[in-house]
Amino acid sequence: MNRNQQPKIKVCGLTQLNQIHELISMETDFLGFIFYEKSPRYVLDRLSLEEILKIGHPGKTGVFVNDGIEKITDITEKAGLKLIQLHGDESEDFLIELKQKLQPDVTLIKVIRIGNNDDETREKIKCTLNSYRSLVNYFLFDTDGKAFGGTGKQFDWTLLNEFKIPLPYFLSGGISEENIENICLLNQQPFAIDINSKFELKPGDKDLEKIKKFISKESQRDDLTKN
Repeated sequence: MNRNQQPKIKVCGLTQLNQIHELISMETDFLGFIFYEKSPRYVLDRLSLEEILKIGHPGKTGVFVNDGIEKITDITEKAGLKLIQLHGDESEDFLIELKQKLQPDVTLIKVIRIGNNDDETREKIKCTLNSYRSLVNYFLFDTDGKAFGGTGKQFDWTLLNEFKIPLPYFLSGGISEENIENICLLNQQPFAIDINSKFELKPGDKDLEKIKKFISKESQRDDLTKN
């Protein structure tokens, strides 16, 4: 991504229709719905698949963690999802089969969870980038944790500078108003930034005013870089 082009915005962990419609009016690029039952933001505790289906937005993203292909394809169809975010330990063969079962216009995102800044983590990133580059449309880098996302913690972003990332990527993991300026330290800029827990009143209940200010600030920064 060109350094003068600001990343798109994804708000993840949505559970409330009124907030979703407000985010759509704010021209949020991606809306994230978590279908991981152990998450405090598990969307089907609050919304039905029929309600999600009726949400007209090209960036509806379903987040799945080690689910079966049949479950993913069923939910994708019934909820009208446009993107699938795989947050678990899905294998290459799993991705190949999943792509065969999904409609061709459904976009795939593979999450790479990053914990410590060590050689083992570097090798994991390298292997995943090489193995999945032809199987998905985007990568997403997030902080590793038992909760599979939504940790509110930031990993060492500069670790990404050690790699040539072969696809556009989403940056996630504790993104806040305080640390977003640090994306300028990244050699390869993210395609999108994924905000969640730092913009909540409680899990699944978004602080819309905070998000609105954040989006406005990013838009202003975009205008400044273009002028």
